Amino acid sequence: MSVSSVWRLGVLFSLLWLAGCSSMYYATMEKLGIEKRDIMVDRVEDARDAQHEAQDTFRSSLERFQQVVDVPDTPLKAKYEQVREAYEQSEAAADEVHERIDAVQDVAEALFDEWQDELSRYDSASLRRSSERQLKNTEHHYQQLMKSMRQAEDRMTPVLSAFEDQMLFLKHNLNAQAIGALEGELGHIRQDVDQLIRQMEVSIKDSEAFIQQFRSTAQ
Repeated sequence: MSVSSVWRLGVLFSLLWLAGCSSMYYATMEKLGIEKRDIMVDRVEDARDAQHEAQDTFRSSLERFQQVVDVPDTPLKAKYEQVREAYEQSEAAADEVHERIDAVQDVAEALFDEWQDELSRYDSASLRRSSERQLKNTEHHYQQLMKSMRQAEDRMTPVLSAFEDQMLFLKHNLNAQAIGALEGELGHIRQDVDQLIRQMEVSIKDSEAFIQQFRSTAQ
């Protein structure tokens, strides 16, 4: 049975997951032939994809906000609705990134704990040392990956805050003067979004390198 096919069966264990019974979830998946390392790689890929989607969302949100500022004859109510929708979609994309990264961290910690515990089961000292070196190397690459992911995650906060500020300003100042005041803020928002996207690109590259390195050492 393929990883993707069995992965769908994980839905059946959603109650375990929601209850925080990660260890039970992983044990059940292992009985189905899915190891923690497979789940971790899948979740790294999911986190990478979520960051791709968040990049697209932030880009499109900025474009809509640009349209709001550049089209003064649009009814003000419609302008506020555009900004509000852009903010809500960006917030949802950021939440998705948070969840994906947390899922990666959860399974990675379980995998490394299991790996560390099983080192004591080796009879061969040379094989144990080799496995221990591989564990340390994999942990090192994983920590770099997680650091990059968390940095990208942190960059979302000021962007969302900026969008929320503009949304609230329009909401409570539905008049033409509000639009004029927002024009001066657009450059700052664009700069924050560009920085966020660059950081996400670094994190995505790190994710892809980690997946490639992890799969090559697992062979």
